[in-house]
Amino acid sequence: MALNAYRSLFIFNLGVLTLIIMAAAVTPTTLVDRTSLNRSSFPAGFIFGTASSSYQYEGAANEGGRGQSTWDNFTHKYPEKILDRSNGDVAVDQYHRYKDDVAIMKYMNTDAYRFSISWPRILPKGKVSAGINQEGIKYYNNLINELLDNGLVPFVTLFHWDLPQALQDEYEGFLSPNIINDFQDYAELCFKEFGDRVNHWITLNEPHSYSMGTEPYMASHNQLLAHAAAVKIYRTNYQASQNGSIGITLNCHWFLPFSNDTLDHQAAQRALDFMFGWFMQPMTTGEYPLSMVSFVGNRLPKFTREQSKILTGSFDFIGVNYYTSNYAANIPHSNNDTSKSTYFKDTHVNLTSRNFHLVQNS
Repeated sequence: MALNAYRSLFIFNLGVLTLIIMAAAVTPTTLVDRTSLNRSSFPAGFIFGTASSSYQYEGAANEGGRGQSTWDNFTHKYPEKILDRSNGDVAVDQYHRYKDDVAIMKYMNTDAYRFSISWPRILPKGKVSAGINQEGIKYYNNLINELLDNGLVPFVTLFHWDLPQALQDEYEGFLSPNIINDFQDYAELCFKEFGDRVNHWITLNEPHSYSMGTEPYMASHNQLLAHAAAVKIYRTNYQASQNGSIGITLNCHWFLPFSNDTLDHQAAQRALDFMFGWFMQPMTTGEYPLSMVSFVGNRLPKFTREQSKILTGSFDFIGVNYYTSNYAANIPHSNNDTSKSTYFKDTHVNLTSRNFHLVQNS
C-alpha cells in the first residue's frame, strides 16, 4: 500500500460509535442513488467528519523536536517495501497547514475531525521520564483550539501505529509488557494537556491490523492491556471533571459461510472470533473467544484475574472500521501438517471474495 494520504469521511452515532471510511480513490457503488443522500438521510445525533492519522498527514518528521517513530525507521530503511517508495517525512504537511485544513473542513460543512497524536512528537524518547517536548504539546493545542474556534469537535486517537522508535529499540514495543506503563503515562499526559477541550478519546486504532506481524498474539495481548490501563487512569482521574468518553476503534470484515455445510457456518463464526472477538470479547468478558483458546492453545497468552477485571467493560463506545465481507470455508485439521503455525493457519479458514478469488490461505 502506498503511503500517500487520502481524505476520508466518517459518520458515527454517539451511542455506539460507527465509522464509515470512504477513501477518495474508491469508485462509488452504482447501487446507491447518491442524489438523494444527504444529512436528512441519517438519524438525529449523527456527526459527519473527516479522519486522519498523524504519520500520514503531519509531515515535519524532523521538526519541532519530534522523535523518530518506527514508521520513520521502516520507510527509510526499507523503501522498496512501500509501493511507491514514499514516506511520511512531508505527507500533506498538516503540521504547517493545519489552519488551511481546518478551513477546508469547515467549508465542507463537517462537524468533527478525528486525528491521532504522534506519540514521538510529544515524547521523543517514548517515556514521560525521558522528557516532554513542549513544541509538540503546543502544536496539538493549536490544532485543537483551531478546530473549536471553527465549530469542529476534536476526536483524538492516542495510537495510530507510530510507535516511538526508542521503545522499539529498548524492549521491542508492544511485544513487551513494559509498553503498558509507558502507554498509560503517555495517555495520561494527553488527558492532562488536552482533556479540558477533548471529550472523545480513542486509545488504539485497529489493533488487529497492527498485530499482523511478529508474534501477533503477544502484540495484541499487550495492546489490550495498554488500552485497559489508559481507560482506567482516565476514568479514575479525569473523566468526571472533564466529562468525556473513551473507547477503542476495531476493524472487522463480515463473514458468510461459503456453503450450507455446518463446518462452513462454524468457520464463518470462527473467522469473526479471530478478527473481532479477539479484542471485543476480552473487553466484555475478560477472556479470549473459546475458538481461539481451542485452536491456538498455549501460544495464546492468558489474562490474570486482575487483568480480566480491568479489561471487562473498558470502553464507553466501540468504533468499527468496516471495509469488506468475505466467504468463509472450513479447512479440516491435518495431523500431517508440519509447517510452522501462524495466525492465519490457526483459524483453519479459507476466505474468498465475491468472485471466489482466494484472499487468504490458512
